[in-house]
Amino acid sequence: MTPSPWPPAALLPHAGDMILIDDVLGFDEEQIRTRINVRPGGLFNRPDGSLPAWVAIELMAQSVAAYAGCQARVKGEPVALGFLLGTRKFECNVEHFPAGSELIIHAQRSLQDDSGMGVFECNLSGPGIQATARLNVYRPPQSADYLAEGAVHD
Repeated sequence: MTPSPWPPAALLPHAGDMILIDDVLGFDEEQIRTRINVRPGGLFNRPDGSLPAWVAIELMAQSVAAYAGCQARVKGEPVALGFLLGTRKFECNVEHFPAGSELIIHAQRSLQDDSGMGVFECNLSGPGIQATARLNVYRPPQSADYLAEGAVHD
């Protein structure tokens, strides 16, 4: 895997405190590996500074979005908006991720078609922590047009 020359903010269509991943450790045409250090005081932290285990789904989704951002940057294209459609088979062996924990997220593309639909097998690991899930995602070919079209019909 190639290390990313871009920070997460340059790869994700998120801003400010909504960017949860700290680094892209590496990526290639099929996968990405990202990292987060759990720090107290974030949007989703519990009073003790830990993160609830369900945040793993967002960390995995942001890793998939960073994967798409890396693919776009390599091709010289703009970073596009994508959607998490659903999660299957989410399993986690803990209820929360303690403050100070370093978490590594790996997302492997298992399916992607020309319409923008994709499936990623994801794994999150840390000290005594193991979480897995399959994420179903959708990235419209022209996301700006897609969003504008939805606004017209609402």
